[in-house]
Amino acid sequence: MRVTKGGEGSTCEKRFRKAWVRRDACAVEYQVYPPNITMLIRHRDGCQLFQTNVPRQASVSQLGLKGLFMVFSHQFLGAVCTVSCKSGPRPSLLTIAWITGFFVVFHISTGITAPSGEGNEDLQIIGVSVTPHQFSPNMQWRRAQNPELSARVEMFVHNGSDRAIQIPAPIRFDAKLPEELLAEKGWAWHDTSSKSGFELPSGALRVLRWNGLDGDWGAGTEHTVSLAGDSSPQSTVNLALPKIFFESITFHVTRPPDGKNPMYPDRMLAAIRNDLQEPIRMVSCRLWLPQSNETFQTLYPKPIYQQLNPFPENAIVPAGEIGGIELNVGPLPLSYTAVEMVVQPIARNEEIHVWGYLKIRPASFDISGGWVASVVKGRNSMTQIPFLKTLSQLYINTGQIEEVSGYTDNQELYSQYPIKRFNRMADKNRYDSDSMLPTIHAIEFLGEPQYGGGRPVPPQEVFDQLAPYQSWRLPTTVTLSEERDWRYYVGVCDYPHYDAYRVIAPAADSWSKYDRWGGKSIRWGAPLETIGDMTRSLRQQSRPVTIAYWSQGAHHDWGGVLSPRRGSPTPDELRSQAWQGLGNGIASLYWFNLSMKSLAKFPDLIDPIRRVGREIQMLKPILEQCVCYQYERQTKDDLLEWDLNSLVTRDTAMLVVNDIGYAIDERSKTFRFDQRNGVFPFQLPPWLIATRNDATSDGAVNDNLYVFRVDSDGTHNVEYTVESKLITIRDSVSVVGVYIVTRDKALRLAIDAKHANLLQTELDLGFNPVDSEADRKTLQSLVD
Repeated sequence: MRVTKGGEGSTCEKRFRKAWVRRDACAVEYQVYPPNITMLIRHRDGCQLFQTNVPRQASVSQLGLKGLFMVFSHQFLGAVCTVSCKSGPRPSLLTIAWITGFFVVFHISTGITAPSGEGNEDLQIIGVSVTPHQFSPNMQWRRAQNPELSARVEMFVHNGSDRAIQIPAPIRFDAKLPEELLAEKGWAWHDTSSKSGFELPSGALRVLRWNGLDGDWGAGTEHTVSLAGDSSPQSTVNLALPKIFFESITFHVTRPPDGKNPMYPDRMLAAIRNDLQEPIRMVSCRLWLPQSNETFQTLYPKPIYQQLNPFPENAIVPAGEIGGIELNVGPLPLSYTAVEMVVQPIARNEEIHVWGYLKIRPASFDISGGWVASVVKGRNSMTQIPFLKTLSQLYINTGQIEEVSGYTDNQELYSQYPIKRFNRMADKNRYDSDSMLPTIHAIEFLGEPQYGGGRPVPPQEVFDQLAPYQSWRLPTTVTLSEERDWRYYVGVCDYPHYDAYRVIAPAADSWSKYDRWGGKSIRWGAPLETIGDMTRSLRQQSRPVTIAYWSQGAHHDWGGVLSPRRGSPTPDELRSQAWQGLGNGIASLYWFNLSMKSLAKFPDLIDPIRRVGREIQMLKPILEQCVCYQYERQTKDDLLEWDLNSLVTRDTAMLVVNDIGYAIDERSKTFRFDQRNGVFPFQLPPWLIATRNDATSDGAVNDNLYVFRVDSDGTHNVEYTVESKLITIRDSVSVVGVYIVTRDKALRLAIDAKHANLLQTELDLGFNPVDSEADRKTLQSLVD
């Protein structure tokens, strides 16, 4: 029996002694978390004084009176029990003796025994997370998608005994080795430690993962797994279609950077979606963490959180809704974690454990310029001050760089115009260090494995190439290209992203097959709203991790003398593609490709890129913390009109309206957007529902909701009405409209203040190729 006591020699220890003297000074909580039962004693002010963890299957000598009471709580009540010392006097010695005798009899009669030491009966599969595959029906391809859908699976294996358990190889699934399932194309990739086996220490957890390829391994199927050798009993694993699952999990650094460990998150936000036909209550949560990055696969339980800081505040998630929690958890290691949340249907005495698995990384909405480093006229672009100032004007803080002579090794220049690294970074001693962590976005070196230079790289091979980085503190990422079958690659990396450009650029989908402009077929472009389709597809299949997106920027090498149109998007086309990604929940934006040549060739795109970057900075706290809530497409007379997206936090909703009623300009071969009026209804999440009807244009409603529009020019009043759970906005929109609904009265002032600071920062750079013809000529001279 393990016993821990808070604050040795501290105020908590003094309160611990006092708690037994004054019966109103403490509360005893018995928490059932199979296979352990935990007793917590708290002071009335919330300080934890005493904690005991007892295995559910334990001997009488291990349990004692308090432990037996906990077993009784689990076996008969099946839920968390709380007994307060305020309820009456402490029990007499006679009462204690009677209860002790009762529990000894109870112990014998119910067959609760200590581990026998033979076999692996204490090795339990305590959770399974199933993420179904999908593909968008709106995408058009030269050859059809495989209609057979599988699933990505995470299986949580726990050692509930008081000794280490050796899991020998081979681990078999449906009596087959993972290598056989790969060869038979049942699986796309796996990470099950099946070749060498592994040891699981007492109380530890390990996550076995695989990604299916055919429908036999899809959601709703059932399989067997053998964890203790060929002769061991098989466990049955049901890959049920999930009804409650983590929509997103993010980690945040909230304390002021102290120069020592600003990269270690101390707050977690987790959102779940309830697809049951009944409401549920969020009860508790805990993290499972490794002892070190080198042993990242072996996870140990951390204290259970019951003070969840939930939204809605009553912790009840209605049917078909989402809810979330906010926990102060840190500082956390930059390694893998299993997140376990307990929820309970309101009408049933049943606990449901919801599981997620991901690598911890601090949330940071980064903006990449792509391959910003290039040699022009004998000099590297990253040593040219006018170009570095232009990137700063565009809010670029990340690029496809590793080491650039004259830039990254020039501390004065690099600190003045910093760009995060986004590359292979194979030297662990150098890059996985405290000093380098803040300067790195992610590990990326595989290009586009779905193309693979003519031969698609198998998902298992991609996983194996990234596997050496799993013990690092840095996240890995992969560029996915074809939504048709990127479901086979989901899960191979920590921070997936995709690229898809909708005009003039090379693309995987078949542009001539799209029929959405009155029967007209075009080859120079594809529907811009397919960016939203692809973003939703990758995000939903990658949950609970966040995703990023390569958006089409200025690029000097698209098109040519025979091209039917200009070789880069127009300002409106660029803005539409970027906000289709932003409105559908990306967590970083990568422009392709803001090289010095590209910006010099298409100077009319510098301001549109800057405006998107400025808007991201204004909305950055929301973008880093939000969860995607709802999506709806508006049509009129079978014609596309608007895409409506809502992203929510605990006190704010960001509503995004994308214009998809644009037309084709036959002469210029471009997409044309007009300023159009629209009526946009959005459903609000339960915790933002207004209390009375109102209509206003001054930015306030119901004394607790504030509504306004945001763009790169600041915040603006907007006409709207609120009725029950529905807010309806009436506005005139060109390309995109972004609206904020919030309970935070100070948010609009904060966004306006941020906007003013951004304008001043742009001015302070002293170089502005947008408004200064002389500066544009200077930038142009660097490439001419």
